[in-house]
Amino acid sequence: MKYFACTTCGNQVFFANSHCVNCKTTLGYSASEKEMCGFTKHSDTLWLALNPSIAGKRFKPCYNYQHHQVCNWVIPAESSEIYCESCLLTHTIPSLDNPDHLVYWARLEHAKRRFLYLMQRLNIMPRPKRSDNDRFGLRFDFLMPQADFPVMTGHAQGVITLNASEADVIYRETTRVKMGENYRTLLGHFRHESGHYYFDLMQHLHPELIDEFRELFGDERQDYNEALKRHYNDGAPQNWADFYVSSYASTHPWEDWAETWAHYLHMMDTLETAYYAGLVVKTNKSDLNNLELKENPIGAQDFDLLLQHWMTLTFNLNALNRSMGLDDAYPFTLSNPVLDKLRFIHHKLLNMTLKNQA
Repeated sequence: MKYFACTTCGNQVFFANSHCVNCKTTLGYSASEKEMCGFTKHSDTLWLALNPSIAGKRFKPCYNYQHHQVCNWVIPAESSEIYCESCLLTHTIPSLDNPDHLVYWARLEHAKRRFLYLMQRLNIMPRPKRSDNDRFGLRFDFLMPQADFPVMTGHAQGVITLNASEADVIYRETTRVKMGENYRTLLGHFRHESGHYYFDLMQHLHPELIDEFRELFGDERQDYNEALKRHYNDGAPQNWADFYVSSYASTHPWEDWAETWAHYLHMMDTLETAYYAGLVVKTNKSDLNNLELKENPIGAQDFDLLLQHWMTLTFNLNALNRSMGLDDAYPFTLSNPVLDKLRFIHHKLLNMTLKNQA
């Protein structure tokens, strides 16, 4: 992610900030400008931008920014919408009668905005689902499970359902251990489930890619429910790491795609952050290359060079974590088949047009 600075005092600000901690300037992210902006408040619903390139441009806070403090995005003042580009995608939220649910909703929205930031940077920002029959739009349902109403996180026909309990750290960590997963985060859920949505778009908009997809990931036409039963009854094959990015990816080609897609997004977001941080690694390890990102990894054509940078970056991330007595920040090993799948996503899919959503 880009590094942002307060337009008033120059202090570093972060993507989730709604004000500068140094000078208290009001802040908000403008998706139309792809920028964190500073504002003076003309009124509660009319804010004037302070950024030099758009100084005086009129904005208004998202309804959920103004009334619930679960959002920090703004909208051009002339827009007829009251919700920002992120909140428009949210269709259902937990009941706010329980104060814990407001906390969960805020955490879910924060992770969703981080996910959407990268989608915008990759020029594949989803649009809201216009109706139940709209095959190209996307909507999110954040649901709390009840005794007679279990909630399964998943995707179906442009609707991503997330069990809002995942925003409870204890619940999520308990589930991670129970499921034998080495990685489970809210952001990871958004990226994984979005993989299913973008696969559907690819099928409809670029069917010429399906044959190559099947060569790498397998034939997705095999019975999905049977594959799930087999996975949960028998577990992943012992040699799953030779072919898949995670054990769950071995379940079915759809899950292999979603896990690999999510991994690609993890890589791009982290490498872009390293790029804007100006991170440089000069290594004397014979099996690692130096890290010096001379161009933004988003849109870079040389994916093998990005992979070299990734290996150096993650090796050192893990080493630093171990020095603090923490688990590895990057608990993955990438085999050659997995690298080929990542190359497919980088070179083929993201060079295609997915914005042509009728």
